[in-house]
This record gives sequence, C-alpha cells and structure tokens, in this order.
Amino acid sequence: MKEEKYMNARERFLRTMRFQEVDRPPWWELWYWDDTVERWYQEGLPQDVHLLDYFGVDRRESVGVNTGLVPAFKETTLEETDKYRIFIDWNGVKRQEFKEHGRATMPLFLEYPIKTRADWEKLKKERLNPNSPRRYPYDWEDRKRMWKERDYPISIHAGSFYGVLRNWIGVENFSLMFYDSPEFVHEMMEYLTEFYIQVIRRAVVEIPDIDYATMWEDMCYKTASLLSPAMFKEFILPCYKKVTSFLIEHGIDIILVDCDGNIEELIPLWLEGGVTGVYPIEVASGMDPVALRKKYGKTLQLLGGIDKRALAQGKQAIDQELETKLPYLCVSGGYVPWCDHLVPPDVSFEHYMYYLNRMKEITLNPKKYLH
Repeated sequence: MKEEKYMNARERFLRTMRFQEVDRPPWWELWYWDDTVERWYQEGLPQDVHLLDYFGVDRRESVGVNTGLVPAFKETTLEETDKYRIFIDWNGVKRQEFKEHGRATMPLFLEYPIKTRADWEKLKKERLNPNSPRRYPYDWEDRKRMWKERDYPISIHAGSFYGVLRNWIGVENFSLMFYDSPEFVHEMMEYLTEFYIQVIRRAVVEIPDIDYATMWEDMCYKTASLLSPAMFKEFILPCYKKVTSFLIEHGIDIILVDCDGNIEELIPLWLEGGVTGVYPIEVASGMDPVALRKKYGKTLQLLGGIDKRALAQGKQAIDQELETKLPYLCVSGGYVPWCDHLVPPDVSFEHYMYYLNRMKEITLNPKKYLH
C-alpha cells in the first residue's frame, strides 16, 4: 500500500498524540516473537531484509539509556533435556522453558533473586548503580549529533515500579510483602524513583527535544490488576507523580505505560500520576480501545487494541476487527494502531501481510469506512 507523504514520521506522531489533524496515524508495530519471524521465513518472508523497511512502517527509536540491571545476570543453563531447559535468566530468575512451545509461551518461574532485605541490598550495590558508565551507549555523543537532524520520534524509558519488583520477587511473594513488610516496599519504591530520575537526567538535559517517554508495568491479569487501586495509590502513585513531573519539567509531556491484561481500574490512577497514554490494550483481557476513547475522550492516548487472535483467524476476522475499530479511532485521533502484543507465531505470513495492507488502506481514508 503506497501513500502520498506530506508529513514526516516525527510530525505525524506528535500531531497524532496531540489530537491534531494528520495525513494518517503512525504505522507502527509493537514487534514480533522470534518464533513468528522464523515461521514467516518458511512462508515467504525474505531473510535478507530489514523488517521495518519491508513492512513499510514508520521509524522510531529509543535513546538507549539502560534503566535496568547493569550488569544483568548472566544467562546460565542449569538443566536441559529434549523437552525443557531450566536456567537463570538475565533478571536472576530461575525458570523452566518447554522447547516444544518456544519462547512465545509463558515459562515456569521457579525461584527469584530477592527473598530478603539482604538480597535487595546486594542487588542495589551490584546491579542498580545509577552512575554506571554502561547505562549510556558508547556512541552517545555521535547519537546526539545524529538526532539533531532526525525526522522520526525518539523516546526514553523512564522505568517501572511494580513490574520490575515483581520480576525480582515473584507475584505471590511480592503480594504478601505489601501486607507483611509495607515499609520495605515503600523503601524499594522510593529507591527506584530516585534511581530512574538520576539515570535519565543526563539524557533529558542533553537532548532537550525527546518526543516521548515510556514506562512498563505488566501488573494486570485477565480480569483486573494484581494490586488493588487503593494499594497502587498508597505505594506507587507518588512514585509516578515524581517521575512524570521530572519528565514534564524537561519538556516531555507524552508519557506512555505498557501494561498487559485488564488495566481498566488503573487508568484513572495513571492519569492522576501524570501518564498520558496506554498500550498495548489487550483485547483477550476485556480491553476495548473504542470503549476507552468514548470513556476518556482526549485525556488518554491509545496505542494498540488490534486483537492478535483475529490476525490468526484469517481475512474475514481481520476485516471485522479493523473495520469496527480503526475508522472511529483514527478520526477521533490520539491513536496508533498495532497488535495488542507481540505478533504471535500462530499468525501466518499471508494473514499478517493482509492485515498490514488493510490497516494501511483504512487508516489512509478512515472516514470512508465510518458507519
């Protein structure tokens, strides 16, 4: 699907997020599971192409500042058979992956690196030094010069609170900790808040025109949040307010949270905390981008909400999914269409290309498809 361009990718993104008139919304994709791409290679996807270029989607980049563990844990295999592998992952988590299903399915989590306060202190000392030179790319100065001439949006990752601690502690253990050791939870949240601000400070000062910030949580399941709104308000909301205030002070007023699952009850709290948009809007968990737009209007930016299950079901399901969502959302503004998670390996190359072409066709002239 070809188009007649009159906006560059950066202008298009910023105007879309500000609910201003655009030629079309950004054509983005969250990304693809490795197993998905391997399947597509067998079904006709050339192996010598850049995916973004081949699929004809808009460029975007992160500034590449590392707010995670530095150094990460070294991935170490502990046991392996023809059916599974048990290993320590980069988060220090002992887990079991089953080979027949590939990495697109959930592993079994067996053990976590933080069990005690001493474990937390050790992790902070060894892997959460905000001043580690490796938090910034080696070619940072070159990147800054290049970005001055860019025509595409750049982002910075501004951290995670529940999500990273859940990764290091485990859902069950972390849930109990809010009741058994609330002061310890507050302590960890407060450390992370100051840690993130310290890590990203150099970037937002040296690059005064970063276009947007992302945060990550994955703190919801199929029906609701893994943490009650009341506990979010007590333990996490102050952290969000402090980080988003820092971002806004440095000119970054588009702040997007990545959270799978049913996020309905947390959206008002994220908005209160300075967040402006959410993704990927997981349909299997009851999320509906059209309903969210009608409920929140122009106070909430939306990215995603295209049901990955429809892409696997075929052309008729894809048409139904796109035609019932894209026209209204694109005309309303503040919306970027993409799959509601990484594109899974049950989506064929043929069906993905059909989805991609139909998505482009509809978003180029959404009013034509309004009912």
